[in-house]
Amino acid sequence: MSAVRQAAFAAALLDAARPCPPGLRAWNGSDPARRFGVHRNNVIVSLVTALGDTFPVVRRLVGDDFFDAMASLYVRAQPPASPVLAHYGQGFADWLAGFAPARALPYLPDMARLEHARVTAYHAADAEPLEREAIAARLSEPASLPGARLRLHPSCRVLRSAFDVPALWAAHQREGDWPAIDLERPGAALVLRDAADEVLVIGLELPAAAFVAALLARAPLAQALQDAPGVDLPATLALLLRHGAIVDWTSDPPTP
Repeated sequence: MSAVRQAAFAAALLDAARPCPPGLRAWNGSDPARRFGVHRNNVIVSLVTALGDTFPVVRRLVGDDFFDAMASLYVRAQPPASPVLAHYGQGFADWLAGFAPARALPYLPDMARLEHARVTAYHAADAEPLEREAIAARLSEPASLPGARLRLHPSCRVLRSAFDVPALWAAHQREGDWPAIDLERPGAALVLRDAADEVLVIGLELPAAAFVAALLARAPLAQALQDAPGVDLPATLALLLRHGAIVDWTSDPPTP
C-alpha cells in the first residue's frame, strides 16, 4: 500500500464522515464498507480505553459517559503518533484546557497533567541514586555549593497548579469518606518512581516545588534557591535523598 493510500486509510479510520477507502476487499465476499465501519469503531474504542487507563481520576471526575464522548473527540483531533499506547495522551491536558464543555471543572487539565506525569515517570529510564556519603562529602565543601548542579532521577516531575490537584488525586486513591479539600488552594507535587518501581505522588509546599523545578532545569543551587524564596532547603534535600531522587552532583568552577 502506497504512503498516500495509507494516509487516506488512517484518516478514514478516525473520521466517520469519510467514505470507506476504495479498493478494499473482504476475504469472505462481505461488504467491505460494513467491515471497515466495525474496524473503525474498534480503533476508536481501543484508543478511548487507553486514555481511560491513563487518566482514571479525570474519568471519575466527569463520569464514564462524558469521558468517553470527550475522549472520542480527542482521539479524532489528536491520533497517536506512536504505536505504544502507554505513551498516548501527552497533549490531552492542553486539549482539555480548550474544551468548552469541561470549563466548569477548571482543575481538570492539571489533573490530567498529574496523571500523565505518573505514566511517564513509570516508563522513565533507570538511574542509580547518588550514595549518601558522596552527597555528604559535597555538602562539606561550602565554597562549591553555589555552583552545585544536582541531577535528579529521570522519573522526576513537578506539578504546580492553581488548584489543590494533588490532594484531590490523593482523595481518589482512598476508600470511604474523603477529607475536606480546598480546591481553591494552590497545590504542588513531586512525581517520581522509587526503588521498588512504585510511582509516588508527594505533596510539596510551593517554594519546595519551585526549588525542585529549578533543579530539574539544571539550575545551579544558588539560582534554584533564588527562584524559590522561603524554601526549607534541609527538608527538601532530605526528601529528595529519602526517595533516591539525586543521581548526580557536579559543581561549576567558583567565580573569580
